[in-house]
Amino acid sequence: METNWVITGDGSRTLFNPAIGEHYHSKHGAFNESKHVFLQSGLVHFLQMNSSTQVSVLEVGFGTGLNFLLSADYCTQNHINLEYLGIEAFPLDSDLVSETGYQNYLNIEIWERFLAVYPNTLNQRMELNPNCRLFIDESKLSDFITQDQFDIIYFDAFAAIHQPEMWTTEALESVCQYLKPGGVFVTYAITGNLKRSMKSLGFSIEKAPGAPGKREMLRATKF
Repeated sequence: METNWVITGDGSRTLFNPAIGEHYHSKHGAFNESKHVFLQSGLVHFLQMNSSTQVSVLEVGFGTGLNFLLSADYCTQNHINLEYLGIEAFPLDSDLVSETGYQNYLNIEIWERFLAVYPNTLNQRMELNPNCRLFIDESKLSDFITQDQFDIIYFDAFAAIHQPEMWTTEALESVCQYLKPGGVFVTYAITGNLKRSMKSLGFSIEKAPGAPGKREMLRATKF
Protein backbone atom coordinates (compact mmCIF):
# COMPACT_ATOMS: atom_id res chain seq x y z
CA MET A 1 0.00 0.00 0.00
CA GLU A 2 1.42 3.36 -1.03
CA THR A 3 1.61 5.87 1.81
CA ASN A 4 3.14 9.33 2.20
CA TRP A 5 4.54 10.94 5.32
CA VAL A 6 3.03 14.27 6.38
CA ILE A 7 4.22 16.66 9.09
CA THR A 8 1.16 17.74 11.09
CA GLY A 9 0.44 21.02 12.85
CA ASP A 10 2.12 20.05 16.14
CA GLY A 11 5.26 18.74 14.42
CA SER A 12 4.38 15.05 14.75
CA ARG A 13 4.17 12.80 11.71
CA THR A 14 1.28 10.92 10.19
CA LEU A 15 0.62 9.03 6.98
CA PHE A 16 -1.57 9.94 4.05
CA ASN A 17 -3.25 6.94 2.46
CA PRO A 18 -3.99 7.68 -1.22
CA ALA A 19 -6.18 4.58 -1.55
CA ILE A 20 -8.54 5.94 1.13
CA GLY A 21 -7.87 9.60 0.47
CA GLU A 22 -7.24 10.55 4.07
CA HIS A 23 -4.57 10.91 6.76
CA TYR A 24 -4.27 8.38 9.58
CA HIS A 25 -4.38 11.24 12.10
CA SER A 26 -5.42 14.88 12.11
CA LYS A 27 -3.26 17.13 9.96
CA HIS A 28 -3.74 19.75 12.70
CA GLY A 29 -1.65 17.58 15.04
CA ALA A 30 -1.38 13.78 15.17
CA PHE A 31 0.06 13.67 18.68
CA ASN A 32 -2.32 16.29 20.09
CA GLU A 33 -5.37 14.56 18.59
CA SER A 34 -4.41 11.15 19.93
CA LYS A 35 -3.59 12.50 23.37
CA HIS A 36 -6.76 14.59 23.65
CA VAL A 37 -9.37 12.29 22.09
CA PHE A 38 -8.26 8.84 23.11
CA LEU A 39 -5.85 9.16 26.04
CA GLN A 40 -7.37 12.04 28.02
CA SER A 41 -11.04 11.87 26.98
CA GLY A 42 -11.11 8.09 26.89
CA LEU A 43 -8.60 6.26 29.05
CA VAL A 44 -7.90 8.87 31.72
CA HIS A 45 -11.60 9.79 31.95
CA PHE A 46 -12.56 6.15 32.51
CA LEU A 47 -9.87 5.56 35.12
CA GLN A 48 -10.82 8.68 37.04
CA MET A 49 -14.51 7.78 37.00
CA ASN A 50 -13.84 4.21 38.17
CA SER A 51 -10.72 4.54 40.36
CA SER A 52 -9.40 1.43 38.65
CA THR A 53 -5.90 -0.05 38.49
CA GLN A 54 -6.65 -2.12 35.40
CA VAL A 55 -8.29 -1.37 32.10
CA SER A 56 -9.03 -3.05 28.78
CA VAL A 57 -9.18 -1.20 25.47
CA LEU A 58 -10.54 -2.23 22.07
CA GLU A 59 -9.37 -0.01 19.23
CA VAL A 60 -11.05 0.10 15.83
CA GLY A 61 -8.32 1.18 13.42
CA PHE A 62 -4.95 0.43 15.03
CA GLY A 63 -3.11 2.23 12.22
CA THR A 64 0.30 3.56 13.20
CA GLY A 65 -0.06 2.50 16.85
CA LEU A 66 0.02 6.02 18.31
CA ASN A 67 -3.11 5.60 20.44
CA PHE A 68 -1.75 2.39 21.91
CA LEU A 69 1.70 3.81 22.58
CA LEU A 70 0.38 6.83 24.47
CA SER A 71 -1.96 4.58 26.45
CA ALA A 72 0.82 2.12 27.28
CA ASP A 73 3.11 4.94 28.33
CA TYR A 74 0.47 6.42 30.64
CA CYS A 75 -0.45 3.06 32.16
CA THR A 76 3.18 2.14 32.76
CA GLN A 77 3.90 5.44 34.49
CA ASN A 78 0.79 5.09 36.68
CA HIS A 79 1.06 1.34 37.40
CA ILE A 80 -2.16 0.49 35.57
CA ASN A 81 -2.56 -2.95 34.00
CA LEU A 82 -3.54 -2.51 30.33
CA GLU A 83 -5.03 -5.17 28.05
CA TYR A 84 -5.20 -3.79 24.51
CA LEU A 85 -6.72 -5.29 21.37
CA GLY A 86 -6.49 -3.42 18.08
CA ILE A 87 -8.53 -4.23 14.98
CA GLU A 88 -6.62 -3.47 11.79
CA ALA A 89 -7.56 -4.89 8.39
CA PHE A 90 -4.37 -3.63 6.73
CA PRO A 91 -1.50 -3.55 9.27
CA LEU A 92 1.46 -1.36 8.41
CA ASP A 93 4.79 -3.11 8.01
CA SER A 94 7.40 -2.79 10.72
CA ASP A 95 9.75 -0.58 8.70
CA LEU A 96 7.00 1.97 8.13
CA VAL A 97 5.99 1.97 11.80
CA SER A 98 9.60 2.53 12.82
CA GLU A 99 9.64 5.78 10.79
CA THR A 100 6.75 7.44 12.69
CA GLY A 101 9.05 9.27 15.11
CA TYR A 102 6.78 8.49 18.05
CA GLN A 103 9.78 7.84 20.27
CA ASN A 104 9.81 11.62 20.76
CA TYR A 105 6.54 11.44 22.70
CA LEU A 106 6.99 8.53 25.11
CA ASN A 107 9.42 6.52 27.18
CA ILE A 108 12.13 5.12 24.90
CA GLU A 109 11.92 1.68 26.52
CA ILE A 110 8.26 1.39 25.56
CA TRP A 111 9.04 2.48 22.00
CA GLU A 112 11.90 0.00 21.57
CA ARG A 113 9.92 -2.86 23.06
CA PHE A 114 6.96 -2.03 20.82
CA LEU A 115 9.12 -2.18 17.71
CA ALA A 116 10.54 -5.51 18.88
CA VAL A 117 7.19 -7.21 19.50
CA TYR A 118 5.04 -5.49 16.86
CA PRO A 119 5.38 -8.18 14.14
CA ASN A 120 4.34 -10.91 16.59
CA THR A 121 1.32 -9.01 17.90
CA LEU A 122 -0.42 -9.83 14.60
CA ASN A 123 -0.48 -13.50 15.64
CA GLN A 124 -0.60 -13.58 19.42
CA ARG A 125 -0.94 -11.47 22.54
CA MET A 126 2.45 -10.03 23.43
CA GLU A 127 3.68 -8.47 26.65
CA LEU A 128 5.15 -5.02 26.19
CA ASN A 129 6.13 -4.88 29.85
CA PRO A 130 4.60 -6.24 33.10
CA ASN A 131 1.82 -3.62 32.84
CA CYS A 132 0.85 -3.77 29.15
CA ARG A 133 -0.23 -6.48 26.72
CA LEU A 134 -1.11 -6.04 23.04
CA PHE A 135 -2.78 -8.11 20.35
CA ILE A 136 -3.68 -6.87 16.85
CA ASP A 137 -6.52 -8.69 15.09
CA GLU A 138 -5.87 -8.54 11.35
CA SER A 139 -9.48 -8.46 10.21
CA LYS A 140 -12.20 -6.17 8.95
CA LEU A 141 -14.65 -4.90 11.54
CA SER A 142 -17.43 -6.87 9.84
CA ASP A 143 -15.47 -10.09 10.38
CA PHE A 144 -14.22 -9.38 13.91
CA ILE A 145 -15.25 -11.74 16.72
CA THR A 146 -13.92 -12.01 20.26
CA GLN A 147 -14.93 -13.61 23.55
CA ASP A 148 -13.53 -10.63 25.48
CA GLN A 149 -15.32 -7.62 26.92
CA PHE A 150 -13.72 -4.18 27.19
CA ASP A 151 -13.87 -1.07 29.36
CA ILE A 152 -13.15 1.40 26.54
CA ILE A 153 -13.55 1.50 22.76
CA TYR A 154 -11.28 3.80 20.78
CA PHE A 155 -13.16 4.27 17.51
CA ASP A 156 -10.48 5.60 15.16
CA ALA A 157 -11.74 4.53 11.74
CA PHE A 158 -11.25 6.78 8.72
CA ALA A 159 -13.93 9.47 8.40
CA ALA A 160 -17.42 8.55 7.24
CA ILE A 161 -16.98 10.46 3.98
CA HIS A 162 -14.23 7.98 3.04
CA GLN A 163 -15.45 4.81 4.81
CA PRO A 164 -19.21 5.19 5.35
CA GLU A 165 -19.60 1.46 6.01
CA MET A 166 -17.62 1.84 9.26
CA TRP A 167 -20.10 4.35 10.71
CA THR A 168 -23.44 2.68 10.14
CA THR A 169 -25.60 1.72 13.11
CA GLU A 170 -24.98 -1.92 12.24
CA ALA A 171 -21.19 -1.49 12.28
CA LEU A 172 -21.30 0.42 15.56
CA GLU A 173 -23.55 -2.22 17.10
CA SER A 174 -21.20 -5.00 16.01
CA VAL A 175 -18.30 -3.49 17.97
CA CYS A 176 -20.24 -2.02 20.90
CA GLN A 177 -21.49 -5.48 21.87
CA TYR A 178 -17.99 -6.01 23.26
CA LEU A 179 -18.18 -3.01 25.61
CA LYS A 180 -18.99 -3.67 29.26
CA PRO A 181 -21.92 -1.88 30.92
CA GLY A 182 -20.54 1.43 32.16
CA GLY A 183 -17.88 1.28 29.46
CA VAL A 184 -16.83 4.32 27.43
CA PHE A 185 -16.82 4.81 23.65
CA VAL A 186 -14.76 7.70 22.28
CA THR A 187 -14.13 9.00 18.79
CA TYR A 188 -12.84 12.18 17.18
CA ALA A 189 -16.07 12.67 15.20
CA ILE A 190 -19.52 13.93 16.15
CA THR A 191 -22.42 14.00 13.69
CA GLY A 192 -26.18 13.84 13.95
CA ASN A 193 -26.20 10.32 12.51
CA LEU A 194 -23.55 9.15 14.95
CA LYS A 195 -25.40 10.58 17.94
CA ARG A 196 -28.67 8.99 16.86
CA SER A 197 -26.98 5.63 16.31
CA MET A 198 -25.31 5.62 19.71
CA LYS A 199 -28.55 6.62 21.47
CA SER A 200 -30.41 3.80 19.68
CA LEU A 201 -27.76 1.35 20.95
CA GLY A 202 -28.38 2.31 24.57
CA PHE A 203 -25.66 4.87 25.19
CA SER A 204 -25.66 8.11 27.12
CA ILE A 205 -23.86 10.57 24.85
CA GLU A 206 -22.05 13.80 25.52
CA LYS A 207 -20.37 16.45 23.43
CA ALA A 208 -16.80 16.87 24.61
CA PRO A 209 -14.33 19.53 23.49
CA GLY A 210 -12.59 18.43 20.30
CA ALA A 211 -8.93 18.21 19.44
CA PRO A 212 -7.28 21.10 17.55
CA GLY A 213 -9.15 21.64 14.30
CA LYS A 214 -12.44 20.26 15.66
CA ARG A 215 -14.84 22.07 17.97
CA GLU A 216 -16.40 18.93 19.47
CA MET A 217 -16.02 15.16 19.70
CA LEU A 218 -18.26 12.39 20.96
CA ARG A 219 -17.94 10.40 24.16
CA ALA A 220 -20.64 7.87 25.03
CA THR A 221 -21.23 5.65 28.06
CA LYS A 222 -23.02 2.32 27.82
CA PHE A 223 -26.03 1.86 30.11
